[in-house]
Amino acid sequence: MIIETRTIGWGLAIVLFFVAQVGGGQTAASAPALPDFQGESAPAGAIWLDSLDLEQTVQSHGKPRAGTSVDKRPMTIRGVVFKHGLGTHAVSELHLVLEGCATRFLSMVGVDDESGSPASVRFIVEVDGRKLAQTEVMHKGDAAELISVDLTGARSATLRVDDGGDGIAADHADWAGAMIVLAGDSRLRPRAISPAGTEPTMKIASGVPPEPRINNPRIVGTTPGRPFLFLIPATGEGPLEYAAENLPSGLSLDARTGIITGSVGQVGTFKVMLTVKGSRGQTSRELSIVAGAHKLALTPPMGWNSWNVWGCAVDDAKIRAAADAMVKSGLAAHGFQYINIDDCWEGRRDAHGEIQSNEKFPDMKALADYIHAKGLKFGIYSSPGPKTCAGYEGSHEHEEQDVRTYVKWGVDYLKYDWCSYGAGAIPKKSADLPALQKPYRVMRAALDKADRDIVYSLCQYGWGEVWKWGAQVGGNLWRTTGDITDYWSSMSSIGFRHADRSSFAGPGHWNDPDMLVVGRLGWGPNLRDTRLVPNEQITHITLWCLLAAPLLIGCDMSQLDPFTIDLLSNDEVLDVDQDPLGQAATRKAQSDTTQVWARPLADGTLAVGLFNLGGTTTQVTARWSDLGVTGPRRVRDLWRQMDVGVFNDAYGHEIRGHGAALIKLSKP
Repeated sequence: MIIETRTIGWGLAIVLFFVAQVGGGQTAASAPALPDFQGESAPAGAIWLDSLDLEQTVQSHGKPRAGTSVDKRPMTIRGVVFKHGLGTHAVSELHLVLEGCATRFLSMVGVDDESGSPASVRFIVEVDGRKLAQTEVMHKGDAAELISVDLTGARSATLRVDDGGDGIAADHADWAGAMIVLAGDSRLRPRAISPAGTEPTMKIASGVPPEPRINNPRIVGTTPGRPFLFLIPATGEGPLEYAAENLPSGLSLDARTGIITGSVGQVGTFKVMLTVKGSRGQTSRELSIVAGAHKLALTPPMGWNSWNVWGCAVDDAKIRAAADAMVKSGLAAHGFQYINIDDCWEGRRDAHGEIQSNEKFPDMKALADYIHAKGLKFGIYSSPGPKTCAGYEGSHEHEEQDVRTYVKWGVDYLKYDWCSYGAGAIPKKSADLPALQKPYRVMRAALDKADRDIVYSLCQYGWGEVWKWGAQVGGNLWRTTGDITDYWSSMSSIGFRHADRSSFAGPGHWNDPDMLVVGRLGWGPNLRDTRLVPNEQITHITLWCLLAAPLLIGCDMSQLDPFTIDLLSNDEVLDVDQDPLGQAATRKAQSDTTQVWARPLADGTLAVGLFNLGGTTTQVTARWSDLGVTGPRRVRDLWRQMDVGVFNDAYGHEIRGHGAALIKLSKP
């Protein structure tokens, strides 16, 4: 029997446990006593959860703790102290291997008293891929709840803590007094493992065909009279030669490098036929150049950002190295074009108030010129507040002056991060929209006065449901959540919450679920491989492409391993993200541990993602009735770049734990 109810005190918890144990004529008076969740010793026949390797817990912030809160204080829920348990931080997940060796999981759960505001979480227990217990959203000050789940015969169980729908801030969560009752006839004992960490890696296509291919984007926007820069993204055995027919007046192509420069002289949509010739033949593809007001980011921006790898250790040499590697790795030839400096480049203002770069960036214009010479674009970062997140100089009351400086340097992209604006006085949920929108409108007005196209990225963590108004204040993209980390719990929680936000994305204005956390990361000078296992990385890229999300790489570009390159250079997958229709995916079906998402594409086909959120291999099926289509459809596996057959009403695929498949359904 499963207990999943809110308690208002220990008395109710005791009664509920009695009810769970009563059966076959027992009465509450004769039922076994409630285990001592606060005791030193585990009850006979049971073990404490914290006797297992809790380091296998993955969570979005901090470290998992055995027997204490996540901040290493006594584990306390509404004044009640527990000596054993798992102190964690939402979003978190712990996978238990049981193989029939346990009969029950028991725990009191709640938000630890050390938490600040808003502190809201939900506890979930899944057994063999089925959700068997889930609390309502719990807050600081709520009494602990009892969770009691039958594990008889179970092979595995997963303990999850989700945020309460308002981000992970202050979400300190306790599995308090958590214990596992053992099966008396089993020689095995429970084990804790990293979720999906032992699942075989899903197969993806490797390498790039030697024949010439012109890749995305197929449409690009510009403002008449402003500088235009576009590197034709083409792959194939070289050397490659480039040609373009019907370029609008004012643009010219370097046939050796494939870089188109100049400025378009008039409003209009220009259909340009690109041709690329290599040692294995030639190919052609149409590029639409759309010239007009506010025509930037007609597909989601693709590129690189410095923060997730370098943090404040960023400098001029690292940015140049990233630009070099973007070309050398071949990723520029697959459509990745932005090289963006995040925080920590800023110096002081001069006597006239003009922002200066600090000693790590001696010449910003020279850096931008270096990037532009490769056909790539240059991005920068600032804040509407007086200080940035890292405490450097912000743009408050210098917006127009800073934009003039950006134009002088040659900036193509601005990430504008809330940070110190309003001294943090505006709450996330109850802020009035004019106050949230004001600083972004001010910067938009400054950008509109500039004689240069600058893509405008709003960063304020999804406050005030920014996806509903980001386009109204002139944003080309807007962060929909808090910062991502390279944990399954963080990435999956951020990505899968976008089911109700898809309608707000489209050409020129995109939901931004944050940067990619694949490859070697560090947020500073000490680098390490991403904590996402390969299957989770496949899910990451699959979901972001279905969401029509910006694809900003966050790793060390100079240390790209073959798997990361294959992950980021699969053009059939990237085609989904860059599809010119720009219609983001919606969720079509879900179970406890599986989800199916789909988005229509400009050519009349349908991209479908099959996701396994559980920790073990599971069959995931896309049914035509859920997708809103009928009739026989040819199915192509985009990660493996192969046709898998014609199917009449459904397609099923065995998906590894925490993995995904991305398929395309043909037109009828």
